[in-house]
Formats: sequence, C-alpha cells, structure tokens
Amino acid sequence: MHHTEPDLCGVYWHYHPEHEIVYIPRGSGKCHIGRHISRYEGGYLVFIGPNVPHLNFGHGADLYSEELVVQLRQDFMGEPFLNRPELAAIRRLFEWAHQGLSYGEETRNQVGPLLMQLPALAPFDRMLLLLRIFQYLATTTDVTPLHADGVRFDLNPREQERINRIVRYVEDRYRQPIDMQQVADLANLTVPAFCRYFKRMTQMTFTDFVNEYRVNQARHLLNSSRTVADISYEVGFNNLSHFNKTFRAVTGQTPSAYRHELVG
Repeated sequence: MHHTEPDLCGVYWHYHPEHEIVYIPRGSGKCHIGRHISRYEGGYLVFIGPNVPHLNFGHGADLYSEELVVQLRQDFMGEPFLNRPELAAIRRLFEWAHQGLSYGEETRNQVGPLLMQLPALAPFDRMLLLLRIFQYLATTTDVTPLHADGVRFDLNPREQERINRIVRYVEDRYRQPIDMQQVADLANLTVPAFCRYFKRMTQMTFTDFVNEYRVNQARHLLNSSRTVADISYEVGFNNLSHFNKTFRAVTGQTPSAYRHELVG
C-alpha cells in the first residue's frame, strides 16, 4: 500500500495477524506501538510483528507525509520456508519484530528506495526484492528495539471495536467539551473503571489522547490564515493559554513557531 497523503481524520488503534513494514520517506509524526510512544522526524522505518496494537501512522503526521506499508504473514512462503538454514537471520528478525524494530537513517536510505520499487514490480520480482530487504533488516546494526510487546490484544475483535468506538466519539465531538460519563457509557464502564481501561489498552490517559487529537487537528489548521486564537477554539480548547501550553507539550513548539516552519 502506497499512501501519498496522511489520513487527517481517521484515527484507529488496531492490530492484525500480519507482520508489517512501515516506511515514511520524509516528514514527522507519531509512533505509538504497544507500550512505546514517541515522535519521529525526517522520516521513519519500522517493522512490527503480528497482533501488536498500534495507532495508524497518519495520526499526528505533518502535511507532507508519505507512507509505504507492506503486510505479510509469517508463512508467506509456506510453513517450512523460514526454517531453512539460509534464512536463519530472517527467522530471528521475525521473532524480534514482536518488540517493534525502528531503523536509523542509514538503513532508511538503503532500504527505503527498495521498498518504493515494490508496488510497480511483477510478483516474482517483488518476492525476490522483499527477501533482499528482509536480509538487510535482519543483519544491520542500525536498529533499535521499541520494547512494544508489553501490550497485546488476545485476538479479541470486541476490544478493538470498543476502543475504536471511543475514538470515533472523540473524532465527532472534539470541538465540544467531552462528557466523560458519555464516553464511559460507550465502554459500558463506570468513569473510574473506564479511565483505568483506556490507560491499560493504549498506554496513555484519555485526557492526553483527547488533547493530542485536538492538537493534531490544530496543526493542519495552522496552514491557513486563521488566527491562533480562532484555531484553538475551533479544536475544542476553551482558552488560548491552555492551547499554547498543550500544543507545546505535544509538538515541542508553540503554535506560532510551528506555523512559521510551515510557511518557512
């Protein structure tokens, strides 16, 4: 899958049985995989194992992001294939991927152009190139484990749907005050139980999630001529000071500095 524009609205906390490579050639955004939360700058390359929950990478991405995603099952070449001695390094790579593996700039520069070739290749050539990519990812030292596997869904679609029901509520109502009781009712929990549940499932508090979602909407509006004050109220902050403080906590910049970079 080759996405040339970030998904500005859709946010989903999800998992799937496939391994996943995500390559972002440039831009900045948020990485939230299992218990790991960070921001990336200047592009990103990550390899994620199966059933590790993560936010879509378009959430929190800047206006100029591009994303190439490769998904495949561990037995994509047949059950016994990875057991061949020639593929020992790739077999270990697939085992390590449960932690989430982030690759540095050197590896991104080597592997990124190869990944970008995949969509246009014939199936046989695509398979050969994919094996070359995996061998490189398996043998490079330019890699950081994210230790993201502390949070795993037990293949329970009901939990995934419950989280996404909550996220859709925020997407629809972030411009207004959020009623915690209504959100807890969506999860069929009391407010205290909901707060504990959301933190356990996403590794962030519900308040932090709402604030971050509002800030990410504001980032896109800062590319317009509207005033910072107008934007802060548009995305649901009830005073400018709180907006400025929260925006800086999420992005590391004030809204004005962020806008200056955009028009830069």
